[in-house]
Amino acid sequence: MLNRGTGKRKTSIARVFIDSKSDKVMVNGKDAKDYFKRSTHLNEIMRPLLITKQDGKLGIVAKVEGGGISGQAGAVRHGITRALLDLNPAFREVLKPEGLITRDSRKVERKKPGLKKSRRSPQFSKR
Repeated sequence: MLNRGTGKRKTSIARVFIDSKSDKVMVNGKDAKDYFKRSTHLNEIMRPLLITKQDGKLGIVAKVEGGGISGQAGAVRHGITRALLDLNPAFREVLKPEGLITRDSRKVERKKPGLKKSRRSPQFSKR
């Protein structure tokens, strides 16, 4: 049976599946090292596995869409955390103090009428 978790960050959504028979981390059909080029993104998605000491023991298959690379990495991390909790609820006491269970709810603020961006006003001209 596959354990699964859905992770979200900004506008990215990741569906993550844990496979106990494999030890590879795949994202959108590619190896995680090929998909996430930056080491900071790789470290971010591997963090829940390292904290629970499951790196190299479990295989991860993630399908992620929407947003940019940083948002996708955060969504995959959140999905892995939820899938690990589905696998073993005892991991909660290790993951909770690290702040991995909570979804990062920050999103881009909408543009308001009469402004250039969400908060930047048009340049003032005295004359």
